[in-house]
Amino acid sequence: MKILVTGSTGFIGKNLVKSLLDNNHLITSIVRINSDISAVDQRAAVFHYSGEITELIAWFQREQFDGVIHLASLFLASHRSEEIPSLILSNIQFGTELLEACKLSNTKWFINTGTIWQHYHMDTYNPVNLYAATKQAFEDIVKYYTETSRLIVTTLKLSDTFGPNDTRNKIFTLWHRLQQTDEHLEMSPGDQIIDICYIDDVISAYEILIDNLMNTPERVQNKTFVIRSAERMSLKGLSKIFEKAIGKPLKIKWGARDYREREVMVPWENGENVPGWKAKYTLDEAIKKTIGAMK
Repeated sequence: MKILVTGSTGFIGKNLVKSLLDNNHLITSIVRINSDISAVDQRAAVFHYSGEITELIAWFQREQFDGVIHLASLFLASHRSEEIPSLILSNIQFGTELLEACKLSNTKWFINTGTIWQHYHMDTYNPVNLYAATKQAFEDIVKYYTETSRLIVTTLKLSDTFGPNDTRNKIFTLWHRLQQTDEHLEMSPGDQIIDICYIDDVISAYEILIDNLMNTPERVQNKTFVIRSAERMSLKGLSKIFEKAIGKPLKIKWGARDYREREVMVPWENGENVPGWKAKYTLDEAIKKTIGAMK
């Protein structure tokens, strides 16, 4: 299939692009002008988007993509007032421009990426932060396009993710740096439950959705799915698995920091699973593979 991928310079995006190319799909990455594309697989075509929507629409009409996988977003756990325009541009405006281009070029399908942070306290909708609110706002905009065109949209809501060669400042990266020093890391009490998925399992969920969109679109049309770890545990419990994998205790001062505002103590447990998806790797196996790539 001919697929456009947004967010291909990010951790999930670059892994997804590589996997799709390995499976013989024709992949194009859309990036901003002056974006660093060194992490994007060189087999993928690249389109530098200037922000001019008429140019985007004309390009879509020429290319005739089968589908779009929308990963691009600006994540901010908490925001400053001056960051609001960037959140709106990245998480609402850009996606809406893509939907408009899809509608006017008869693109068949669109996979959106949401977050379980749209469901604070297990609510049907209660955003943990403004980032999560922008993700919900975009889903509401999607409804207009599915009602006024033949575009099939499905949303995949993700929890936390990890894997080899992750350059994000995530927990395993922090802990790996910590075990190489004599420093101590101040953390919250650590009782929050963590739902974290290995990158290969995340990629397989997207690939299953693509297969459904190609062959049985009625199974996923205008639906929202979630993938979740089968091994949810507290942050403290997760640290024990990490310590076992590296063979060394972590110097963590538990309780030295307060929980963040609107801390998610128990991740969202509702939502429909991706049809036929199951994690391939145990948490222990995935952590060992991740640590092995850090050495």
